[in-house]
Amino acid sequence: MASVLLVEDDPVIRARLIDVLSRHDHVVRSSPYGFEALREVTRQPPDAVVLDLGLPDLDGVDVLRMLRSISQVPVLVATARDDEAEIIRLLNAGADDYLVKPFSGGQLAARLGAVLRRSATAERAPAPAAARREGAIRVGGLAVDRQARSVFLDGSELRLTRREFDLLAYLAERADRVVPRRRLLADVWRQPYVEEQTLDVHVSSLRRKLGERASRPRYLHTVRGVGIKLVTPR
Repeated sequence: MASVLLVEDDPVIRARLIDVLSRHDHVVRSSPYGFEALREVTRQPPDAVVLDLGLPDLDGVDVLRMLRSISQVPVLVATARDDEAEIIRLLNAGADDYLVKPFSGGQLAARLGAVLRRSATAERAPAPAAARREGAIRVGGLAVDRQARSVFLDGSELRLTRREFDLLAYLAERADRVVPRRRLLADVWRQPYVEEQTLDVHVSSLRRKLGERASRPRYLHTVRGVGIKLVTPR
């Protein structure tokens, strides 16, 4: 059983989602306003937040950024847009996952359950042997520290979302090997319903933060029709 804060201003949709989440054994609190939701998180932190972007008092992305400044609670965003620029904006603002409207109650429950499982796993997972011995996994100028959940590139720390870190760390542990796309979706996302576009968006965002482009990759290489490879630059 998890406590969930639902931030949704439409009373009909809010009632439906409360019913869905309650039937999946979650304890649900709700708010139609961004400012009120931020106060709720500081007053009584939930296990997860489901955040609609179309709020009457604040833009949902602003709520997400402010939320990230005070808490690392997992956030599942509901958005009506599915273009890459919007998704990248959400992920960079700190979203752990997103759902494109309209979505079913079952899809919401599955995505939220996966977000909660990943959060619980990240909190209790021990660092891998390479990280425990050396403090970080090193690939060229990259240093990925599982235990500290930090990434440095040529001595400068990168600000990554939780999912970006998980993806980069997974690839770093398998450096110079091609990892199939479906394996990445299964092992990093760990949920039954994930669109391949989700992986593309995260890879694109990581490339930008690594200072490279798909046409001229340095670390992240796409092997067409196969998967993704994090390589040691020559």
